[in-house]
Amino acid sequence: MNHLYYGDNLRVLRDSIRDASVDLIYLDPPFNSNASYNVLFKGPAGADSAAQIEAFDDTWHWNDSAEEAFGEVVRSGNAAAATMLRAIRQFLGDNDMMAYLAMMAVRLIELHRVLKPTGSLYLHCDPTASHYLKILLDAVFGKECFRSEVVWKRTSSHPSAKRWGPVHDIIFFYSKGKTFLWNKVYSKYDPEYLETFFDMTDPDGRRWKRSDITGSGTRNGETGLPWKGIDITAKGRHWGNPPSVLDALDAAGRIHWPAKEDGMPRLKQYPEDLPGVPIADIITDIRPMHNLSEDRLGYPTQKPVALLERILNASSNPGDTVLDPFCGCGTTVHAAQKLGRSWIGIDVTHLAVGLIEKRLRDAFEGVQFKTHGVPQDLEGARNMAARGRDDKNYYFEFEKWALSLIAAQPGNLGKKGADKGIDGNLFFGTKQEGWALVSVKAGANVGVSMIRDLRGVIEREKADIGVFLTLTEPSKPMVTEAAAAGQFQLPGFSAVPRIQIVTIEQAMALRDRAVRLPARRDDTFKRAAKEQDRGAQGALDFRVGDP
Repeated sequence: MNHLYYGDNLRVLRDSIRDASVDLIYLDPPFNSNASYNVLFKGPAGADSAAQIEAFDDTWHWNDSAEEAFGEVVRSGNAAAATMLRAIRQFLGDNDMMAYLAMMAVRLIELHRVLKPTGSLYLHCDPTASHYLKILLDAVFGKECFRSEVVWKRTSSHPSAKRWGPVHDIIFFYSKGKTFLWNKVYSKYDPEYLETFFDMTDPDGRRWKRSDITGSGTRNGETGLPWKGIDITAKGRHWGNPPSVLDALDAAGRIHWPAKEDGMPRLKQYPEDLPGVPIADIITDIRPMHNLSEDRLGYPTQKPVALLERILNASSNPGDTVLDPFCGCGTTVHAAQKLGRSWIGIDVTHLAVGLIEKRLRDAFEGVQFKTHGVPQDLEGARNMAARGRDDKNYYFEFEKWALSLIAAQPGNLGKKGADKGIDGNLFFGTKQEGWALVSVKAGANVGVSMIRDLRGVIEREKADIGVFLTLTEPSKPMVTEAAAAGQFQLPGFSAVPRIQIVTIEQAMALRDRAVRLPARRDDTFKRAAKEQDRGAQGALDFRVGDP
């Protein structure tokens, strides 16, 4: 069974992942990906640092949690890691960078624990913190287990006024022990390489290169016998194949005979004869996600699936278990599913977990996995909402989870302050020009006034559609009020209700299909048939005002 966990990966690792149970770990720990890295070196009292970083969920700060993580490393029994972390703290002081390193150190110790003796770890980072992370990895894994520093050219150009343009990321490759799994992986030939080295051409245009058919040293067997009048032993060499094989190659036109009489025959090698270029520690042939990519999910640090496939092919086999403790938008688990590996993904945000669930179900029909830490049924949703009534932060987690069910983004985009009646956003249309705003309600006292309020927010914000996402069943007056808002229609698309009431129960059953978004007219019947095939009979007509 594949597993997707919502929660702090440190807790999940300790509570749910057994010792020596994972074959391969890939992690791309988020590190202030949307803000200037320079602020991370300011102290905890730096006003600019706090103001700039406050809005981002993926930044760690020096606080009680960081101090606790530092203490856990010191008490962990890993003397090398404790010594190294103390030295780094003495150098850096107590700032956001040090908090990041302390929290990474305690997690690296746990990741080392769950790896099998033959397992490997790949840590993806950028040059801002890579030198510190390399020191921590040496301390946790042992410097003798360092295997490679891989450079991935993630973009072709990144102009910078007063420094070299930053265009690469770093991926550190460590094994747990001296014996570890390694598969030979090859990449495709670059066109320039083919043109340079495959410099000969057949009459039909096929390119080929000359390759030696002999080896150094003499042999007493068949490969040392004369062939085509050439005494190979007299030249201090031997044939790469017995003369009978060479005869067959020559008959097939695969032997090149030079014009000079005393020239040695060579083998004609075509690109398809060779597996490709052995992968190297500089990756230039895998481009990052671009803005128009069909696979782009809107995640700022999303990595291409091809990059993860290369790593998985090199350091795991089908059936092995792959772990990503910072799985973000789920590229690692997507690649693992595609390549026949078992997988474990962990992320601390409901938005990410919901995104991964949708991504996997869209990409792999019948995919099987278990999600932990989020409600699995309506009763679980009610319990989560009840906890949120006593803890505002927990309510926000309920809200994010509810939005993830319908693939909506949080309305305030992580910023603090009033949400102005907008809890979530859905964008739709060919160019994402349509906007549906979402209001989430977890309480039992919902009424028609809330629908009127939502209608007012739609008009004020000039949104196209309003979605009322409620844990409680709507009343008849609410349904009537929603229907009175009429329909919305994009040119060339089917009309949909302007205000839609969707219950959490419906959202859990139908996910992103619970909200009726405009579909092209010629796709309407196809979509309806597909819904029915999936066992969702009536999914198109249960919504308020849907004809």
